[in-house]
Amino acid sequence: MGITLLSIALVVAALVIRTAVAEIRRPGSGRGQWAFLTSPRALATGALAALLLGLLAWITAGPPAAAWAVFAGALVAYVVGTGEGKD
Repeated sequence: MGITLLSIALVVAALVIRTAVAEIRRPGSGRGQWAFLTSPRALATGALAALLLGLLAWITAGPPAAAWAVFAGALVAYVVGTGEGKD
């Protein structure tokens, strides 16, 4: 379980660094990249994806896979949240 959480932490750290570099290049862009955290639609979709994937992962591979399912749910929320403002 420790390696799984460390791997997820490394991926999240890489995403935060990516946001920081984008913010340095173009001030204000970081807010746009993390705007999905304030979108109810994005959060609900991500939570549903995390729940469904988490249940399936827990049954098939145990708790470490469920942690990856939560991370996948966050990525789903990000993808859903980035497309909202362009409608």
